[in-house]
Amino acid sequence: NLFQIMEISSLQEQKKELKTLSKEELAELCLRLGKYKKENKELLNFLLFHRHDAENYIEQVKHSLQVAFDELNPHPYYCTKSLRKILRTISRQAKFIAQTHLEIELLFWFCHNYLEKVNLKTTNKSLQQLFTRQLEKIDKCCLKLHEDLQFDVRQELEKIHTLAEERTTWFRL
Repeated sequence: NLFQIMEISSLQEQKKELKTLSKEELAELCLRLGKYKKENKELLNFLLFHRHDAENYIEQVKHSLQVAFDELNPHPYYCTKSLRKILRTISRQAKFIAQTHLEIELLFWFCHNYLEKVNLKTTNKSLQQLFTRQLEKIDKCCLKLHEDLQFDVRQELEKIHTLAEERTTWFRL
């Protein structure tokens, strides 16, 4: 690659090098990383202030995204754009938290809000697929959980399926 000046070392090599640095040097590196990308800054913020209380953090994320759900434009094109933005935020936060059960909680929250706030009579395929893909994502994430938790998730998934079948004409299993 023309723009790649030097080969990037492996994560293992980087880990070894980080262990040789002092606390001050590590802090300086973290702050420097936070300067260059918004996502790095958000991750650093989560790790510094919220990693010990991820459940409360999830509630804060839901609260901030609820505003976006409440302000959805009824036009399918704009609604789809807004929902994609919400889903990007959910994906980014789930990546930060790195706990499958909390990611599933966020996705269930999205699905419930979708069924409450979106025009369910729409024939817009993109809008419909946003919902069905989240159900597929929940199903996939469920496999990573312990059997007892999987059972609970499957029950909640069944409730969402039933609700979607009752409220829409396009959702069928």
